Amino acid sequence: MNELRTGCLNVWEVLAQSVAMLGPTMTPVLIVPLMYASAGNASWLAYAFGALMLLAVALNIRVFARRSASAGSLYEYAHRAFGARGALLCGWALLWAYALVGVAGLTGFAVFSAALLGSVHVAVAPILPLGACLLVAFGLAYRDIRLSTITLLLLEAGSVTLILILLVLLLAHGKTLVDPDQVTLRGASLAGIALGATVAIFSLVGFESATSLGEEARDPLRSIPLAVILSVIVAGAFFIFCAYAEVLAARGLATPLDKMGAPLDTLADAARLPALRIAIDAGALLSSFSITLAALNAGGRIVFNQSRSGLFPRALGASHPQFRTPHVALSFFAAVLALVGGGMLLGGIAPLDAFNDTATLGSFGFIAIYVFVALGAPFYLRRLGELRPYHVAISAFTLGLLLIPAVGSVYPVPAPPANAFPYLFAIYFVLGVALLWSRSARLAELEPEPAGS
Repeated sequence: MNELRTGCLNVWEVLAQSVAMLGPTMTPVLIVPLMYASAGNASWLAYAFGALMLLAVALNIRVFARRSASAGSLYEYAHRAFGARGALLCGWALLWAYALVGVAGLTGFAVFSAALLGSVHVAVAPILPLGACLLVAFGLAYRDIRLSTITLLLLEAGSVTLILILLVLLLAHGKTLVDPDQVTLRGASLAGIALGATVAIFSLVGFESATSLGEEARDPLRSIPLAVILSVIVAGAFFIFCAYAEVLAARGLATPLDKMGAPLDTLADAARLPALRIAIDAGALLSSFSITLAALNAGGRIVFNQSRSGLFPRALGASHPQFRTPHVALSFFAAVLALVGGGMLLGGIAPLDAFNDTATLGSFGFIAIYVFVALGAPFYLRRLGELRPYHVAISAFTLGLLLIPAVGSVYPVPAPPANAFPYLFAIYFVLGVALLWSRSARLAELEPEPAGS
């Protein structure tokens, strides 16, 4: 059996997949200090620019999502635009992106498990909470896609609500909502904002993962494009607010925002709101779990779809006879997450460093994927006979925006180990090209489906 359960997810459950993959809680909890180190008082503007950039990407994704739906996500879109060879390279980048973001979720879970257990003076090896997170997430993904998306929706809604409560209380505590330094972008530079755009990509990637639910979504040609667009708009607005509020709330504290390892904990203590500190850490723990579960859902379905196309062993394309989930592909993908995440921790890398490294590495895969989509949309529409000048303009605009984080990742040269990350992805991508050539005879048999199918 190789079919999934069709029409079981409503638009909110589809939206939950994209929102959870974004992991909105992680940005105010861990990433805003990185943004402030890059963009300073223009942090909110860098997030606005990042949201604009990915909204442009979302408009290109919408071209495909309104016309076709499958479990193949952007891999299938690349197939419709470029054929089997282009699809292979896009799918190769997708697997890199979803695997590394999934590992980031696992290591984030280890970080916040240590924070919560430390509050009651209990210490455990980081590998234990990582393993527990993966086992529970795998169980939900294996058992029922609808159950797992509902879980994602509840977890992210709860954690985001806690953060909004804290930030509103912090702003009320400060007795002002206007920060002249941020309004006037005091001390900001174009180079800093450009570097901040790279961090914004880091926060916003994964919004497209709802496209992997094409077979299971109800009315997918409507619900998936809506989920993709809404997730960027909602997350972008949330990140702009968080950046502005945290920079304002940290003003005048002894420790600068960019030196805070856990900014919301520090800000809660400074505002004499210690009760919210534990609640925020618990919310971040749940958000880390959500990221892992969302990555499993999306990554497993990419492996499932590629195996059905003959790019991976056929055995990975089986679906569970009772649950109708891609259980073999999910098992394979979970094993990859366990090997990478567990290997990093057992190799002596601290969980927080592992989180930062894997999430940053994953961003390169997403940038490559978004380039595929922006390039492919006009080709796809031309095959359909629906190409218009404004489609070409949107594509060119998107590619121009994506150049900013691509260039910003290599110049100015970041500090080690991040300076090696673009080249690690380049090596991985070259291996994908080698795989393409080795499978060229087989791929020649995989003719692109008709553009409108």
